[in-house]
Amino acid sequence: MMATKRKAGSADHPKEGGASGTKPKSAIKPTLKPAEGSNIGKKPNAAGKKGGKAAVAPLPPAQPSSKPAKVSQPKSRAKPDQKFAAAASPKPKPAPKLKPKSAAATVAEDIGTQSPVKPTAQQPDKPETPYQAAVAPLAAFASQMWQANPLSKLLPLDMAAIVEAVSTVSAQALEDPARANDEARELTLKLWQNASDTWTAAIARWSGQASPVTDRDKAPGGEVDRRFDAPEWEQNPFFHMMKQTYGLLSEQLLKQAERADLEGSDKQRLAFHLRQLIDASSPTVFLPTNPAALRKAMETGGTSVANGMRQLLADLDSGRLNMTDTEAFAPGRNLALTPGKVVFRNKLIELIQYAPKGEKAHEVPLLILPPWINKFYILDLQPKNSLVAYLVDQGFTVFMVSWKNPDASLEETSLDDYMLDGPIAASDAVRRITGAKQINAMGYCIGGTLLMMTLAALAAKGDDRFSSATLMVSMQDFTEVGDTAVFMDEPHIEFIEKQMLERGYLDSRHMSDMFNMLRPNDLIWGAVVNNYLMGEKPPAFDLLYWNADGTRMARAAHSFYLRNTYIENNLIKPGAITLLGEKLDLRKITQDIYAVGAEKDHIVPWRAAWQVTRLTGGDVRYVLAASGHIAGMINPPAKAKGGHLTNDSTSRAATPDDWLAGAVAKQGSWWADWAQWLAAHSGEKVAIPPMGSKTDKPLCDAPGTYVMER
Repeated sequence: MMATKRKAGSADHPKEGGASGTKPKSAIKPTLKPAEGSNIGKKPNAAGKKGGKAAVAPLPPAQPSSKPAKVSQPKSRAKPDQKFAAAASPKPKPAPKLKPKSAAATVAEDIGTQSPVKPTAQQPDKPETPYQAAVAPLAAFASQMWQANPLSKLLPLDMAAIVEAVSTVSAQALEDPARANDEARELTLKLWQNASDTWTAAIARWSGQASPVTDRDKAPGGEVDRRFDAPEWEQNPFFHMMKQTYGLLSEQLLKQAERADLEGSDKQRLAFHLRQLIDASSPTVFLPTNPAALRKAMETGGTSVANGMRQLLADLDSGRLNMTDTEAFAPGRNLALTPGKVVFRNKLIELIQYAPKGEKAHEVPLLILPPWINKFYILDLQPKNSLVAYLVDQGFTVFMVSWKNPDASLEETSLDDYMLDGPIAASDAVRRITGAKQINAMGYCIGGTLLMMTLAALAAKGDDRFSSATLMVSMQDFTEVGDTAVFMDEPHIEFIEKQMLERGYLDSRHMSDMFNMLRPNDLIWGAVVNNYLMGEKPPAFDLLYWNADGTRMARAAHSFYLRNTYIENNLIKPGAITLLGEKLDLRKITQDIYAVGAEKDHIVPWRAAWQVTRLTGGDVRYVLAASGHIAGMINPPAKAKGGHLTNDSTSRAATPDDWLAGAVAKQGSWWADWAQWLAAHSGEKVAIPPMGSKTDKPLCDAPGTYVMER
């Protein structure tokens, strides 16, 4: 039975994951509403054509004579670590197709799970095998037991999917007993050899002889594994043998996943959930098997254990794992400090105009569109790492959109509304204030996707208000989305839509937990060890504070976005999406574009970010930054850290690997390269514009009021 829909604006928030007998619509048609001050015509919107996500050929070029034809992606790909000192991100894989409705989906409906991460569901068009039917009750039981555990409020583990993954590799071993015996024998020999080497080294050390040199431990991805930094992991034979055993068993489990007779997408899902198990079972996350935590407990007389228990109880009470000191920061106090004024406000945005430095600035202003799934001040953290402050110092006139944190009253807000009340209304205000006929725009992550949708709609209308565009770790082609595909298939989207129908919005914790599960050792288990085992207070870290300060997502807009991107990949299909009354065609975008990807990005794989170079009719400069989705973007030049790759070839690369082959490594931040490109697209320096105008009077000081909403 469909959960009763609450009135808009109600304070009633029904329990997450409640049962619902009516399946949500697969594509919700947004209702077109005018933006305040917008001069764009208002036409009804039509959702993109529904259908399963299919392989889509690259868009044909706007001008065939100047663009390459379709080129197949090579099977072997070059690695950025041939250019960077850092390791390359793994090869992105296609979005998964899953198996019939599994125990996890049933459990989510039956017990009303509180976990924002939807358990694995199976594809309805594949019949359930007898083996799957046998495993389903076990998976359901495991999920129910985990949901009954208070720790499930803090740790977003998908226990049903883990059980199913282990069962899959177990069944594979039973299908070939001879090979399973050979592998078990080989593993046993390795374990005995490990034990022998460990005790030989210990005896040599105790007798005063030189101990054999041991290589630095590596994580599964080949990077240094910081979980085992404590000296006891090398010096104490018990802990050393435990660490080596854990590594060998983890390696063997992942090898079984690689050998699984599954399609690429299913294999990706299997490996992901096995890694969940491996990370959750590390000896470092348990007090009796963590030598650093035991040492500290002895040194403090048990005080560290008591402190850890107090912090665990406090987190259980709040229902959230605290990764940073939430009292250490606040926007307007020590974050988002660049001086400015809110000069425009509507139901979805506040527009901030930043105070210029000096008497002159570039004549073409810059409008920044941050993602609406987070707050804007990631781009204006502290003065030492503020991108906004850097741009102002370089002589740019900067405007920033600060998105409203939507509640149930904005449930019907459509993606048309986000376009009209977002970039359209903001650009109208910027042009009124500065007198500029054209402006530059920058979009970060999903803000960049919205910007490209807006540019395509305006191109169809013949509106050229935007002179150039910058895309920071932003996707337009969702063919290969990396591990996020595990959370963005049809069953997960249906689960999200059910939650949104009950609440009127998607809670910020859902997206936060999903992104955290892409880097669990850094963002989850590291906090568990620090807070609960070591008894330390969460560190005061501005990036982690921002990461925890999430926003909700309006139901209609978010459902439309997810289905037309992750599920159907409609943005690269000419005419498949209709917004602002226009059929979108990225080939009609002729503005110059600066696009930057991040080498270790788990959310927007760098090869996916590169795809924009082949999708539009304008010139695209692509730059690849070191590090990940956040750290790779927030890298001020003053730190002189990291590096980036550029490719100045005048011919357009046919594939990401072709681009990489011709790329040149440069030290330091990519900000300076972008500032140089942006200056060339921003005109001469002229007298600075006023703060606001007669029609757009300053309303309050930056960072405004919307950013304060929780």
